[in-house]
Amino acid sequence: MAAASAQTTSETNHLRLSASASADHARPGQRVALTLDIELKPNMHVYAPSVEGYIPIQWSMAPNSAIVAQPVVTPPPQMLHLEALDETLPVYSGRFRLVRDISIAADAKLKGAVTIEGTLRYQACDDRMCYVPKTVSLKWTLRVQ
Repeated sequence: MAAASAQTTSETNHLRLSASASADHARPGQRVALTLDIELKPNMHVYAPSVEGYIPIQWSMAPNSAIVAQPVVTPPPQMLHLEALDETLPVYSGRFRLVRDISIAADAKLKGAVTIEGTLRYQACDDRMCYVPKTVSLKWTLRVQ
């Protein structure tokens, strides 16, 4: 599980994931950027959200009435031609970053900490095969002022 108040890192067989937040405390209505820095192992790729017919990388947020989550901002994908399938598909490889702004709900009656949870689901592939899809748990804790 990647848990972040400052920055945390977790690793799977396919990638290294660093989760961080732009602030470790917030007031109701304030925006905080949650960031996932992803580094895929050599020769690996994951499918971009725009792919059709394959499992894309997907960052989901657990329901939480204390926060308002914005859509994920993704980098432009690379187009990869897969010879075996004779298809060109949108992918990410190497290092890339996903960012999602959240804000503490304006009507949140919180003092102390709020825990924000989510998951990152992906299917990694190399030049020979695709691996079983994986889901990594994510968690951030912010102090509410």
